[in-house]
Amino acid sequence: MSTPAPDQPVTRRNTRQRQLVLDAVRSRCDHPTAEEIYLQVRETDSRVSRGTVYRNLNLLTEAGVITTVKAPGTARFDWRCDGHAHVVCRTCGAVADIALPHDETLDKRVAVESSYSHVCHSLVFEGICPACQDASEA
Repeated sequence: MSTPAPDQPVTRRNTRQRQLVLDAVRSRCDHPTAEEIYLQVRETDSRVSRGTVYRNLNLLTEAGVITTVKAPGTARFDWRCDGHAHVVCRTCGAVADIALPHDETLDKRVAVESSYSHVCHSLVFEGICPACQDASEA
């Protein structure tokens, strides 16, 4: 999947609030939580509600404009929609991108073996991040 150009409409009705949410996600490389996006959007427009941010994050994910990475206790959001892997910290929930080639042959194989259509996958590894390792050693 590719990310739409900044001026390309996200959905049929690209509201100002939705654009603020998308801009906030695209401005970060740390896989923010919905709450972090909410706080960032509120810095620009204090009238935007938490529900509006959460709803727009879900709409952007459903439209394939951003992706969601499941982390312990929360979901994190990623502006990258290309096939790439993630590693998630089991302790703090931090998420990092991993440069592994995306294997589309797995999707085809699963489709054939399961008779499912439109098969796609995401690859998520789990471990303990360096910050949590340092904290446990201290």
